[in-house]
Amino acid sequence: MARRCRVMSIAFMKEPDGDVFGDIADRPISPHRNLVTREGLAQIDEEILRLQAAIARAQQAQDRSGLARAQRELRYWQSRRASAELVPEVGETSHVHFGSRVTIRYLDGREKIFRIVGEDEADPAKGSISHVSPMARALIAKHVGETMRVGVQDVEIVRID
Repeated sequence: MARRCRVMSIAFMKEPDGDVFGDIADRPISPHRNLVTREGLAQIDEEILRLQAAIARAQQAQDRSGLARAQRELRYWQSRRASAELVPEVGETSHVHFGSRVTIRYLDGREKIFRIVGEDEADPAKGSISHVSPMARALIAKHVGETMRVGVQDVEIVRID
């Protein structure tokens, strides 16, 4: 038995209500305190300036989609700027804290260096981890020589800067 395929003209399809480009959902905001380093605060300010320029370019080009995306990002970064809690640098190296640069050694002898920073400035590939990450939470308040389980491995703190 042959099946017939019906093709419907797009003229009979309902158009979406409202401005589809203006209805981009906001980015979720973390429930954690928005702790930032001095560098993290500067990055937020730079991002706000970049997005303000992107909005102006999108308006000039009448790029509704680009404008909606840039406005969404700007709302996010303005919210993060408003909630930012600058944590001053502490010269304390006796224990791990926000802003510390920590060298850890795995049992196989590998060493890694991480700096504990705010959520938005974290970039593990570049050696910075969020203060709410499991690794940072395991390291906070610990001292050189202490060993702790991180994930499935034990690590030892060998240096705190």
